Amino acid sequence: MELNTLRAFVQVARDGSFSQAAEHLYLTQPAISKRIATLESELDTRLFDRMGRQVFLTETGRHLLPRAEHIIDQLSDIRRELANLTGRVAGRLAMATSHHIGLHRLPAVLRSYSDTNPQVELDIHFMESEKACQAVEQGELELAVITLPLHPVDALQSKTIWHDPLAVIVGLDHPLAKQSTVGLRELIDYPAVLPSRGTYTRTLIEQRIGQHHMQVNCTLSTDYLETLKMMTTIGLGWSLLPEILVDDNLVPLQVPELKLNRSLGIVTHRKRTLSNAARAMRELLLFYGNK
Repeated sequence: MELNTLRAFVQVARDGSFSQAAEHLYLTQPAISKRIATLESELDTRLFDRMGRQVFLTETGRHLLPRAEHIIDQLSDIRRELANLTGRVAGRLAMATSHHIGLHRLPAVLRSYSDTNPQVELDIHFMESEKACQAVEQGELELAVITLPLHPVDALQSKTIWHDPLAVIVGLDHPLAKQSTVGLRELIDYPAVLPSRGTYTRTLIEQRIGQHHMQVNCTLSTDYLETLKMMTTIGLGWSLLPEILVDDNLVPLQVPELKLNRSLGIVTHRKRTLSNAARAMRELLLFYGNK
């Protein structure tokens, strides 16, 4: 039973699709199908039920999945521990970040890291913070630089690198644009454009407004903050965005009930050994956070 075969099995189980698993593993779909067929032949049992384009784990497959994940994690840890003994910073570093952090916080860090560690191949995945946490927890990525979860996740270790104050903003032509201070009740009478429901930032907003026994009227949502900025600029609603995005086309409002901050930082798995490449990235991020 080869490690690559187990990786294919786990990825298909997570994605529920041979084609998506192939994309994640940078393989062709026939290659994935062949590995699954080999594993089923070796175990003399069916691991997936195929229904159209979707696949579902059989009872045997459900029993194998946690054991396969454990084997992969253990072998990955062994490889990293042995590689770390040399002290050499090299190899591939699989990490995630959000589009916002990648655009506005990471460029200087990545430039410095690449200059200092030219033998490391950076494999950066841009994704929502929530999905990045799941990928680190499942062992798909070594670390993530994201908006930190609002509540601790047992399997993950978080460290704040940057504090990210948020601003309530409207476009220049918005009816509230000329007011120095706006009450929350008056603000929520107008439509809002906000991050998608379920994101850490949207949850933060809804929790704060909910504390005042009110609900936000969100008419448009997206995970891309630059798109929210554009929609606010053209007058589609008010929004709550990082202060770093505010420019001359936007008006920040003083809303005493909505003084909010996000924490941006690094997430790693508590029980997994970091490679030297990941350790070097973590140390550099902490250095930039202390500047």
